[in-house]
Amino acid sequence: MVNSAHLDPVNKDERGDLEAIVGHHFAAPELLERAITHRSFRQLSNGADNERLEFLGDRVLGLIVSEYLCQSNPDWDAGQLSKGLARLVSATSLHAAAQRLKLGTHLRLGAGEEKTGGRDKRRLLADVFEAILGAIYLDAGLPAAAAFLQRALLAPALAAHAHGIERTDHKSALQEWLQQRGRAPVEYRVHRESGPDHQKIFEVEVWHSSARLAASEGRSKKEAEQEAARAALTLLESRTAE
Repeated sequence: MVNSAHLDPVNKDERGDLEAIVGHHFAAPELLERAITHRSFRQLSNGADNERLEFLGDRVLGLIVSEYLCQSNPDWDAGQLSKGLARLVSATSLHAAAQRLKLGTHLRLGAGEEKTGGRDKRRLLADVFEAILGAIYLDAGLPAAAAFLQRALLAPALAAHAHGIERTDHKSALQEWLQQRGRAPVEYRVHRESGPDHQKIFEVEVWHSSARLAASEGRSKKEAEQEAARAALTLLESRTAE
């Protein structure tokens, strides 16, 4: 077994830069170091990767965003709240937040992930965002975690969805777009499943008239289908505009 002492700590300057980016100074800096350590780095970190923090961050994320939506939109019904929540906590939304913060440049990766572009992978970036959220929660509690989410995720995402995040989901929007033009519906196919049973990743493809329009990943088939539908609709709209 590799001793965890062999793991070089993040230097103070880099840690300071990252704390400035996320807007939180860690009383326990080891939490931040673990949050940016991918499991591919495990052989150097004695298993001290960010998976447990990501698991916790996912639950904290759902709680904070659900509370925010309920308080901000007292007239919404459960269906609208569910749609708003799904969009805000989707892998695409988290990936966008992680990119804005440039978290990929701070990830600690193994050689294999480094060579295959791990710093830009959507799933890895979404996971590190959740891991940092979990680390902030453990370090300073729910208010600090909520403040981080407000500035890093909620404010930018809500601005991008000014038309209303509670409206028609991507699958329904794609179906309506096709129906309005007299076209056949699409078919969703699960291309691949990966990961352990408790943390499955599904890759879903959207097919239309024997052609693959788009593909996307998600933690559930529903999430993957929604993101694939969004990408397919964007593609079809761009083709129509040409």
